[in-house]
Amino acid sequence: MKKLINAVEDVVVDSLRGVAAAHPDSLKVDLEHRIVLRADGPVSGKVGLVSGGGSGHEPLHSGYVGRGMLDAACCGEVFTSPVPDQITEATKAVDGGAGVLHIVKNYTGDVMNFDMAAELASMEAGTRVESVVIADDVAVQDSLYTAGRRGVGLTVLAEKILGAAAEEKRDLDALLELAKHINDGGRSFGVALTSCTVPAAGKPTFDLGDDEMESGVGIHGEPGRETVKLGTASQVAAQIVEPILADRDFTGAPTSPELPSSPCSTAWVEPRSSSNTWCGEGSPKSWRARVSRLPAPWSATTSRVWRWQDVP
Repeated sequence: MKKLINAVEDVVVDSLRGVAAAHPDSLKVDLEHRIVLRADGPVSGKVGLVSGGGSGHEPLHSGYVGRGMLDAACCGEVFTSPVPDQITEATKAVDGGAGVLHIVKNYTGDVMNFDMAAELASMEAGTRVESVVIADDVAVQDSLYTAGRRGVGLTVLAEKILGAAAEEKRDLDALLELAKHINDGGRSFGVALTSCTVPAAGKPTFDLGDDEMESGVGIHGEPGRETVKLGTASQVAAQIVEPILADRDFTGAPTSPELPSSPCSTAWVEPRSSSNTWCGEGSPKSWRARVSRLPAPWSATTSRVWRWQDVP
């Protein structure tokens, strides 16, 4: 795959220089520690939100730094967790006196490094740090990089919903309760039509035939449940949604805590193209009901469906 880069070892720093140049009024970029921060932070009396992970999933996480979202994002090497020193610096930088919440995708390296950083920030600065580990992928129970379910698409919704709640100056305990509800109510399942190409590798992570797709693929190209024949949109939608519905009972009256304004009141999310996402209520088997249009941060080549419970 052809890529426009300068040097493999400079991919992350070059991209962060671009972020800094494009958003000088709203973002600060710490190139030494590879952190993207709100320009107006830390915000006094507000819980700071920190997330991060390996680069290569943009706009996750650096694209979600700003008012009503994250206070900082730590950028690891491509598909590699940020190190504890990065996360510690980000944690201390966003502490406005109300504590800091780490939003962590469930990958072994991420969980370990965020845990270490929380301890360091607590010891060095006296900051209260709590964590929520996102684990929404129903495709596999354990994978190459996880113990338990992988944390994937639900992370986007968690960052936006928790970010809105933090902007309302809700305290850390309230955010933890809300984070638990987000985790309990979110499920996802992914399929891939092609493989990505990591710059350092220079070749696709795995091979798929023209008539094949990987069912249950991970966001780093981890194997899913199986390689299957590519079907129609309706057939693939059914294959994705059925394991989500089998995993959790989505019937019954809403029991959610009070939520901040959400960008998407939806029961399922289905990427239509690289520039928009359609959200609606009901089963994708019928593709019916209320529809709204949102920006799509996810890949056009990987479809992932979320089932979201109890969002008003």
